[in-house]
Amino acid sequence: MHRCLYHHLLFWILVLVVMQWGLCKEECIKTAIKSCSDCIQSGRFCAWCKQLNYTKQGDVDSVRCDTRTELEKKGCEETNIIYPKSTAHNTKNRPLSIESGSEKFQIQPQGVKLILRPGMPHTFSVKFKRAEDYPVDLYYLMDLSYSMNDDLQNVKKLGKSLLEVLQQTTTKARIGFGSFIDKTVLPFTNTHPEKLQKPCPDEEKNCRPAFGYQHVLSLTDNVDTFTETVSIQNISGNLDRPEGSLDAIMQVAVCGDKIGWGNSTRLLVVATDDGFHMAGDGKLGSIFEPNDGQCHLDEDLLNSKNNEMDYPSVGQVATKLADNNIQTIFAVTERVEYVYKALTELIPKSEVGALSNDSSNIVTLIKEAYEKLSSNVILSHEELPDGVTVTYSSHCKGGDITGTTGRCNNVKHGEEVIFNVTVTATRCMEEQMFRIRALGFIDTVTANVLTRCECDCDDSAHHSNHSHCNNRGKVVCGTCSCQEGFAGQTCQCELKESSLERQNEACRLNNGTECSGQGECMCGLCECHASKEGIQFYGTYCQCSNTSCESHGNKICAGNGKCDCGKCICNAGYGGSACQCKMSLEECMTNKSTEVMCSKRGECECGVCRCKEGYELPYCEECTACSSPCSKYASCIECKGFEAGPLQKNCNGVCTHLNNVMMVDSLRSKKPCREKDSQNCWMTYVMKEMDGFDRYEVQILKQRECPPPPNIGAIIGGAFTGVALIGLFILLVVKAVIWYQDLVEYKKHEEERLKAKWSTQENVLFKAATSTVQNPFYTGD
Repeated sequence: MHRCLYHHLLFWILVLVVMQWGLCKEECIKTAIKSCSDCIQSGRFCAWCKQLNYTKQGDVDSVRCDTRTELEKKGCEETNIIYPKSTAHNTKNRPLSIESGSEKFQIQPQGVKLILRPGMPHTFSVKFKRAEDYPVDLYYLMDLSYSMNDDLQNVKKLGKSLLEVLQQTTTKARIGFGSFIDKTVLPFTNTHPEKLQKPCPDEEKNCRPAFGYQHVLSLTDNVDTFTETVSIQNISGNLDRPEGSLDAIMQVAVCGDKIGWGNSTRLLVVATDDGFHMAGDGKLGSIFEPNDGQCHLDEDLLNSKNNEMDYPSVGQVATKLADNNIQTIFAVTERVEYVYKALTELIPKSEVGALSNDSSNIVTLIKEAYEKLSSNVILSHEELPDGVTVTYSSHCKGGDITGTTGRCNNVKHGEEVIFNVTVTATRCMEEQMFRIRALGFIDTVTANVLTRCECDCDDSAHHSNHSHCNNRGKVVCGTCSCQEGFAGQTCQCELKESSLERQNEACRLNNGTECSGQGECMCGLCECHASKEGIQFYGTYCQCSNTSCESHGNKICAGNGKCDCGKCICNAGYGGSACQCKMSLEECMTNKSTEVMCSKRGECECGVCRCKEGYELPYCEECTACSSPCSKYASCIECKGFEAGPLQKNCNGVCTHLNNVMMVDSLRSKKPCREKDSQNCWMTYVMKEMDGFDRYEVQILKQRECPPPPNIGAIIGGAFTGVALIGLFILLVVKAVIWYQDLVEYKKHEEERLKAKWSTQENVLFKAATSTVQNPFYTGD
């Protein structure tokens, strides 16, 4: 068990190492390189060699562009390699939790300037520390639908308790109050004039008219004002169960000047006992205008656009809450707790707590939710400029996964946590700015991003015409920038019409196109292009490319070699026209220990067996199309296994094709051979062809199936019985013939008798006999 776990763990470690190697592997893909600037923009690992005389006559500028390792291998001195890196420095770096006027900084640095090379990420640290005695603003937003009547009575008494809870963490606490119901149109509210004025049941005397959202009390530290203001609030009502809570939350988030949000931790407590309407539901009341996310409080601090704009979407609300650093606590009844738990998955820095039936536990609920919110630090950013990506990581609890936000859980007061922020620019751009912030906190890090797309080659010594450029140009990053009328790598060519034609002729292969259409003719020499797809052209006439070779598996030279002017130069261990073949023969070995290839019935080509006709891959072991050898070697099986048969006297001399003959008690083969021997017995055996041709390994079943010997008694008894039965049958046949003949004679006699004509008169000479009987007792009286 432990050994299995060890191998499993080792496997994944190797996978991670290979992945890391693949991610960190230095590679420079050069495309259309004409200058140092082009080079450093083509890839994060590309470097430029500014060394004079580094290239040969006719070489293109892209030769100077490669990875640092490759440039050093080609002879470029390290001091002449230009490899700009991404850098950063802090522009505003005040200490954490130190007062500056009325401010306390919880995040450091407050500003950073990033100079990024395209494609090269840069990581800097952001520290966060929860300040002691940091101001807290709490705004209590209450659902005043009639089902919340008992809750309202308790809320009227909790002002002092709320402030006491907040003052346990800060001396600068303020509370405010607002209320909401729903849109005052059908089907959300009964629009009968009397019901609009009194939407509560008839027995309720203190009922206020239907409304959407109203801001009641701006944030204040005066508990008496809070108690007095809330105590005069009355219950109201609507028709359907869901409320207009998202409408109210939107106004609380965007009407900061009316609410009175300060430079503080901002808490919004939403107390309700039911679900909420969202974007699209307004169509049920013929409201089609989308919510604009703006403040619409009128002079009475009511939402003036309540019945004109649709409900906001959850996404709109989440964005506005995050933009204004507001942390939300949903205090809801158990019946709808699951709804708001799902909502907190979409709204960052929000918590849910279950209210008791009369909201008597609201103070405890707020205290517990505030502790959760303030101890979980989430680092995120505002909308990023195009071409900029940001990821976060940290080493605290909850922050071990790199992602688009950073997280640290259970952060205590005074505890410092560090986030690693990695910023990458994907392209060159003008200076851009974005902000990083801890959600729910006012403090931000302002990040200014610039890109480094030009080379600083320190060419101050080469500003004038240089001898390397034939005094016709100056040196810029190791290459010549020629004066007008001159060209070439060392400005050696004069661009005159008389000489241009001769120069162009020297760039044609067999009077073809100049530089094969893949380069430019400069001073009679071709300077080849490099396409954006990474295709490189080279050769005297640019007639070669790194993609003109044979492909295999959609890869040039199968990915196992380099393309050299139409021919694949294979890496060690590979061969074939497209380097598609592994030169190792191990792939063809049936048994690695014996090193037998293709079962000696084929040849190994490119690591694959090419089998003789009839034999099948992968190792030419079986031949389903070949005739069965069972009957051919039946006599050899008889003499080898049972020492009998016609080949008994010369078995070993004749049956040389059978090797390793074994007698077994049972066979596992599904299709064994079954043949009769000279004694008319069935022999059962299995023949497995060994390496090579016509050589077999045989397993013979010890027990043959022979016919039983004759039963003499049964034969004799059967013979007598048969004779008797035959005799009886003959007698019956004779009897039948005689009977038939008698029958024929009788019928013939009857026919003749009937044909005879005899006289019917009586014979006079004949007298019939008479008999007289007397009774002795008769007297005649």
